[in-house]
Amino acid sequence: MRGERAVADGLPTDAPHAFGVFDTTLCGIQKAGMSLSDRWWLPERENACGACREVAGVIAGRWPQAMRGEGARVSVARRL
Repeated sequence: MRGERAVADGLPTDAPHAFGVFDTTLCGIQKAGMSLSDRWWLPERENACGACREVAGVIAGRWPQAMRGEGARVSVARRL
């Protein structure tokens, strides 16, 4: 379970947030102009946003087993 890290002016920097879609983090913070970082958001990091971690866990649990292997996932946001 990993995702793209969210980057935006005014986004709290104390805990990295996972990018969702449409200028919103997985935990629901919305900032105009939010983008993807070139760095991964890793939920196992001690300072990762706990609310983003919870949502990422729910999303990961919904993926079919065949889509959980290394390289199986692709960013839907990058396709938009």
